[in-house]
Amino acid sequence: MRYAETGFNLEIDLSRGSIEKVPTEPKLTELHLGGLGTNAKILWDRVPPEVDPLSPDNILIFSSGILAATPATGANRTIVSTFSPQTLLMAFSMMGGFFAPELKYAGYDKVIISGKSPSLVYLWIKNDKVEIRDASHLHGKGALETADLIRQELNEPKAQVAAIGLAGENSVYYASIEHGRSSASRGGIGAVMGSKGLKAIAVRGTGDISLARPDEFIELCNEVLKYIQHRASNPIKGVPPILAGIGSPQEMAIHDEQWHTTSFAWGHARQRRKDFWTKEREKEWRETQEKAVERLISCYNCPMKCGAVVSYPALGVSKYMMKCYSKLTYVMAAMADDLDFGFRIAGRAQEYGLDSYTTPQVMAFAIELYEAGILTEEDMPGFPSRNEDRFFYLVDKIAMREGIGDVLAKGVYWAARQIGKGAEAFDHNTTKKHEQMVIKLGMLNPIYYLMYATGEKISITQIEGQMPQAPLPKDYREEFIKDWIHIPTGKEEGFKRFILEWGDEDKRFPFWPPIDLICELVDWQETMHYIDDCTGICAGLSSFPIKPPYHIHNIPLFLSAGTGLDIDEPGLLEIVRRNRNLIRAVNVRRGLRRKDEKPPEDHWKKRFPELEAKLLDEYYKFRGWNKEGIPTKEALEGLGLDYVAKDLIERGILTNGEKPSSKEASA
Repeated sequence: MRYAETGFNLEIDLSRGSIEKVPTEPKLTELHLGGLGTNAKILWDRVPPEVDPLSPDNILIFSSGILAATPATGANRTIVSTFSPQTLLMAFSMMGGFFAPELKYAGYDKVIISGKSPSLVYLWIKNDKVEIRDASHLHGKGALETADLIRQELNEPKAQVAAIGLAGENSVYYASIEHGRSSASRGGIGAVMGSKGLKAIAVRGTGDISLARPDEFIELCNEVLKYIQHRASNPIKGVPPILAGIGSPQEMAIHDEQWHTTSFAWGHARQRRKDFWTKEREKEWRETQEKAVERLISCYNCPMKCGAVVSYPALGVSKYMMKCYSKLTYVMAAMADDLDFGFRIAGRAQEYGLDSYTTPQVMAFAIELYEAGILTEEDMPGFPSRNEDRFFYLVDKIAMREGIGDVLAKGVYWAARQIGKGAEAFDHNTTKKHEQMVIKLGMLNPIYYLMYATGEKISITQIEGQMPQAPLPKDYREEFIKDWIHIPTGKEEGFKRFILEWGDEDKRFPFWPPIDLICELVDWQETMHYIDDCTGICAGLSSFPIKPPYHIHNIPLFLSAGTGLDIDEPGLLEIVRRNRNLIRAVNVRRGLRRKDEKPPEDHWKKRFPELEAKLLDEYYKFRGWNKEGIPTKEALEGLGLDYVAKDLIERGILTNGEKPSSKEASA
């Protein structure tokens, strides 16, 4: 009997119109857990590196995490994986809400979609009944509107729907997949869904999931809930409000935006006025948010209310869901003073199905080109004079791929090179062809340098976590480390020393902290995200917050009690290393090399090129990779990835004699 998972995937070939329920191999769970790990194995096996992301030969995977649908608090993530039309590398985005648990209750761990439908369709899954249904009447409909219409059509008000909007239908390179309370946004996953002629997936399940040791599992759940209650009344001291608690950044509940408006520079180097955040502005924004937010909401089986139902009937969308930074990304990119503008344009963009990080940057990029004379009235006829109106003009053009929108739909990197005439100089916030969080800071942060440069997710917001984002005030440092139980075994001394001394190293920088400690800190933060992406636990309860309820010591207990597998901390870390190296190999096989591993040039005002080169050298060694960032034969074979090493050698990407100098690879 399989525990915590169903043991079945649903295979849909849209070209042939075939539907197949396929049993899965238990050994893959032991090697990769579920979610992202097994997704990566499927992509490695079934999608050759020469396949174009928008080709029918690419596949799109909707996967539940191994603990999704269990009683584990906040274990509700859907891991959507494919290849990105923007980066041309592996794209994996996590989506909250209710989709993954519903899929498991219907009897499936994953939905694997291949081929391309000759006409627009949607997928209807209700337990063993699976249908490919006509969606021609949904053409051009908004993502949230589509979900409502499908539920009405099926007479299934409890069906969970993941849908694309017009941007996905038109394969905008940064189109999202929307699911009511959450979305899979980064990397253009919605574009791949649109390229397959798939408008939506609707699922309703009435089954259940078995646990290996339910009493033990429930006791662990109770401990997590108790800790969540403790943290609610004991916020972290010395950090900004959105980092003091747990859950995803509580942007919809918190009104204090001083940290963002004074520390962040958004919109392609447009510098924020230093006097922007005044008492008057704070009051105005508070009133706007309280008027817009109808109520705060949670995802499946989670007490944290990280999202909100926003009501803006004037948009033609009676209600939509907003979470995290979406209320600010458009405001900051447009250099707008009015938070109301942010709520209005975010609602329209969500119906189109557009990523709320990339989209505002692309529009700010276009405006800068217009102001520089690179784009003209001929390129953008009727372009408004008012900045906020320009954003509404551009978001419509992009979603429809109309006029200049057809070029901008490819993102900053590709658009700059297609436009030419010096537009490339305005591409200064992409890494691996993907727009990053627009932050302009002072001194190079070596930890964040490595996360930006080497992260397979290619988005710092999906890598960072666990650590304060700036040195703690001296008065709070000793208190902070007293109950810091979350540190990996054997790393306590170095990590605590880092907290105690961070911020006092001015005279020693760039020689402190030691590079081996930097590598360990980066590895820890990435490790927790990779665990979440396999288990389906929300990052807001595990990998992102400071001192979360889930950590490296108790997650193995959940996995063992849930699945029946014997997983301890070292065993879990080995699975993470295996998945990390497999995903790196997937991207290496598609052309990723050291030259691509660099953060935006102007991210930090003060840079240290020699140190940055050394950081990469040492981090690659730490991982067991060669100087190009390619996992060595010895490192791969040590993780049971012999077939990966063999493939890379046969392709001439890896030589047979390379050996790592790595603590991790030999662990």
